[in-house]
Amino acid sequence: MSAPAAPARPVAPAPPVLRDPHIPADGLYEGNRELRRVPEGWEDRPYELFELVPQSATIGAEIHGLDLSAPPSPVLRDEINRALLEWKVLFFRGQRLSPGAQRAFALAWGELETNPLLTAGDAEDVARFDRTAVPTFENVWHTDVTFRERPAMGAVLQLREVPPAGGDTLWADMAVAYDNLPREVRDRIDGAVAVHDFVPGFARFYPAGRLAEFQDLFPPVEHPVVRTHPETGRRMLFVNTSFTTRIVGMPREESDRLLRLLFQQAHVPEYQVRFRWRAGDIAFWDNRATQHYAVADYGSHRRIAERVAVVGDRPY
Repeated sequence: MSAPAAPARPVAPAPPVLRDPHIPADGLYEGNRELRRVPEGWEDRPYELFELVPQSATIGAEIHGLDLSAPPSPVLRDEINRALLEWKVLFFRGQRLSPGAQRAFALAWGELETNPLLTAGDAEDVARFDRTAVPTFENVWHTDVTFRERPAMGAVLQLREVPPAGGDTLWADMAVAYDNLPREVRDRIDGAVAVHDFVPGFARFYPAGRLAEFQDLFPPVEHPVVRTHPETGRRMLFVNTSFTTRIVGMPREESDRLLRLLFQQAHVPEYQVRFRWRAGDIAFWDNRATQHYAVADYGSHRRIAERVAVVGDRPY
């Protein structure tokens, strides 16, 4: 008798022929993102003088149980400041502060900034935003006044009048944005310096003659692409669409492409918090660590806001 035939081995199917999966190197990708709210080694303690309610994983918290109509005591100021460092933007509902009380609260953090490019409210250091009176927008991701040698440390914004719907503001955590950049990108930008200029951010809204009046007052300045937070030591992206024009020492095309990639990081929802305003609400944000975006989706309805900003330090 002949030996039985060996069983046939299964034949693996041929792999399917796929189109080229290439995506440009400066795209955004899905996947896990590291969402670290505070620096490594930071002591995470409870708050004793108010209730804090987080609004996202790393950025944004509502503060309950405080009346801001009187300036904070030194002890309360320090606890609010710790919350600001840990959450980057704080929300206080229904405060309805007078301009004087709003200024007094902000003064607990330092000298107030004036900005002749913006419409003033009841005082020179109160900026008033009313699109029905002055056609300006802030619906682009940006950090305030990075065209100054000492950009604002923080800002206190109050909505005086809100539209029936819309008009939210979003903030993005730029420390988390930096943490999640690919290593090769971080290697390229650590130590890099970029130019910041007020003209791109305001050219859409003011005639050339008015812009020219301010060029001597606000010449272009250079800041690190990645700054170090002076209180936490955290590293974070410090470029923005409104005011950052180029990276020093790079050919224009290379600089433009790299900046496009860095600008995109604020658009990642995991790094953001969105706040729906009611009249009288206050937002206090760390301008060193965030970008923000005012949503212009309320048509002809009125949205009136007043902001005071605290003078900051020179980024390093």
